[in-house]
Amino acid sequence: MTGSLAFRVGLAAVAVCVAPGFAQSKVAVINLQRAVLETAEIKKASAELEAKYLPRQQRVEALNKELQDIQRQLQTMGDKLTPQAQQELATQGQRKQREAQRLVEDLQGDVDRERNDILSKASQQMQEIVKKLADEKGWDVVVDISNTVYFKPTLEITAEAIAAYDRSHPAK
Repeated sequence: MTGSLAFRVGLAAVAVCVAPGFAQSKVAVINLQRAVLETAEIKKASAELEAKYLPRQQRVEALNKELQDIQRQLQTMGDKLTPQAQQELATQGQRKQREAQRLVEDLQGDVDRERNDILSKASQQMQEIVKKLADEKGWDVVVDISNTVYFKPTLEITAEAIAAYDRSHPAK
């Protein structure tokens, strides 16, 4: 046997020995982000979060409206106002703008922090559910869809994982 032929025969032998091991592996694919976001618990938490912070959001909107009114007054009545009145309106507008900016930053920080806590907890619980499903179904590997170039749609378990999560962690 020539060196090249021996190498090809060796590769074929390796492929024959390895191929059965791969053929027996069971793989599933999940869209983990969608699985977490579409659970009943997350949908409920999202609605509660929105309701909780709605008054603060409305306050920001009211401040923005007041700011627009001040700007409109300065534009439409600017030449009819005394310099002192113009300065008072401008100062009032600056205060409202700072207040609105602080409210937005505080609101965004609070919402982000609470949302991240909720999503972190739900993600950990979803991973536990996926591990349990993998044990029950005999899957050797569960791959996130975001890291997958191609897969057969029959391998996707996202809906099954959502249903299992909702059974295990019903929205209260």
